[in-house]
Amino acid sequence: MGNNGSTRASRKPSERSSRKKPADGVSRRALLIGGGAVVAAGTVAVLVRDEVKRAWWRVPGVEKPRKAGELDYAGATWVAASEANWRRADRPDDFGIDRVIIHVTQGSFDSAVRVFQDPAHRAATHYIVGQDGRVVQMIRELDVAYQAGNRSFNERAVGIEHEGFVDRPKDLTKAMYESSARLTASICARYGIPIDREHIIGHVEVPGTDHTDPGPHWDWDRYLKLVRRAATAPPTPAPTASATASASASASASAKAE
Repeated sequence: MGNNGSTRASRKPSERSSRKKPADGVSRRALLIGGGAVVAAGTVAVLVRDEVKRAWWRVPGVEKPRKAGELDYAGATWVAASEANWRRADRPDDFGIDRVIIHVTQGSFDSAVRVFQDPAHRAATHYIVGQDGRVVQMIRELDVAYQAGNRSFNERAVGIEHEGFVDRPKDLTKAMYESSARLTASICARYGIPIDREHIIGHVEVPGTDHTDPGPHWDWDRYLKLVRRAATAPPTPAPTASATASASASASASAKAE
C-alpha cells in the first residue's frame, strides 16, 4: 500500500528561471498559500480550486472534520476498522469513485469484523454483509480501504465483503443478496456509477490480484437484477439512533468474543 504523502522533486534556481510553467499549471506555492495567489484567468481559478480539494491531506496541519461513527448508508451499523487497514482521503473530490468491488470473507461475519479491527491485517473493506442480511460499515466511503491489492482500484472503489466461503453456494443466501443489492444500489446512486458488470466487479477481476472471490457460485445475473430493482424502489426508513447504537454494540461485542 502506498505512502500517503507525495514526493516533490527539487529544482535548481537556474532551472526555475529558465523554464516556463505550463499555461494551465498550478504551482505548489498557489496550493499552499491559497487565497494569496493571484489568478489571472477563470480557467486557472477552477484548476486551483480543484487541486486544493484533491491535495488537502498533503498540506501539514490541514484535515477535514470527521464525526465518529457517521454512516454513509442508513441501513448499516458502525463498527470501526483499524486505522492501519485504510487511508484517509476525501473521495470523490480527490479520487473519483466509479467501482463497487464484491468480496467473500472466507469465514464468518464475526471473524471478518475481528480481522478488520486488527492493525496487523493490513486490509479491510468498507462494508460487511451477513448471511442474515445485516450490514456493518467499518470504513467511511470517502476513505480508501486496503481491499483489492491494487492501489488504483482501492482509490476508486467501495468494497463489500459477504459472509461465507466461495466453495459453498448455500452460504450465498437470499437475505444476503437482497441486502447487498440495496447497499450497492445506494452506492451507485451516490456516485453516479452505472449498474453493470464493468462497474460492479468481483475481487477476482481486479488486475494483479491473487484472490478468487466472490467465486463461481456468485450469481451475477441475479445480483444485478436485484441492484436495478433496488435502485428504482422507494427509500426505506432510516433506523432509529437507539436501534443503530444497540446493533453496533452487539456486532462489536460478538466480534471480540469470538
